[in-house]
Amino acid sequence: MLSIHTLTVSYNDHFAIHDVSLHVAPGEVFALIGPNGAGKTTLIRAVSGVVQILSGSVKSGGKDIRELSNSERARLISVVPQARQIGGAFTVDQTVMLGRTPHMNWLGRPSEEDLIKVQWAMEKTAIHHLRDRRVAELSGGEQQLVLLARALAQDTPILLLDEPTNHLDLHHQSQLLNLVCGLALNDRIAVLMAVHDLNLVSSFADRVGLLVDGSLVTTGMPKEVLTEKNINDAYNTSVQVITHPETGIPFVLPDRK
Repeated sequence: MLSIHTLTVSYNDHFAIHDVSLHVAPGEVFALIGPNGAGKTTLIRAVSGVVQILSGSVKSGGKDIRELSNSERARLISVVPQARQIGGAFTVDQTVMLGRTPHMNWLGRPSEEDLIKVQWAMEKTAIHHLRDRRVAELSGGEQQLVLLARALAQDTPILLLDEPTNHLDLHHQSQLLNLVCGLALNDRIAVLMAVHDLNLVSSFADRVGLLVDGSLVTTGMPKEVLTEKNINDAYNTSVQVITHPETGIPFVLPDRK
């Protein structure tokens, strides 16, 4: 389990995250939603150990991540950051292999298991045909899949994703989120992801947390959190929430003015 307790992060005397508590169980997909600047990315970065925590704790298996070495943390948590244009001369194969770094010996040479994991990760994300291409030459959507493959190759019990569907078309959005949900269910991975698209959250998340101005306003199942009042208040915009007649999941539609 990933357990976040009264987490507070401050930038220049401004609380980016204030007193946030939540947990993500093995096999669960927990989605963070909220308007721009709400603190979703900061929370992901704090959990991964990139951002310094002012107070509170992030624990897994009773261990605080701040007490772990970098290699120990990398064997526990993998991260798919927001896709930006990736430079450098690395090929797709080399980039995905970077996910195996925490598991390699001091010589840094990949083992048979490392090669198998990299092959599996590229096949799962359907980028195997790109393995010899330079990552800098790929589209934004293809680069996003490479970052996901790198995280999958890392083979950790906790997976963090920051806006993983950015730059992806509908087919690849569905492919990526179905893959993540399948891994959570079958491999008991705890998944915490920040997502802007509320309807993707409704379709794929087990639980949702609504962040506003760095504070966690509410958590619950999608149908409990994605209400007209919650969305209207958080995003300062008028929406309609319609329930799917067969699945019962909510869909959020902005009002046309």
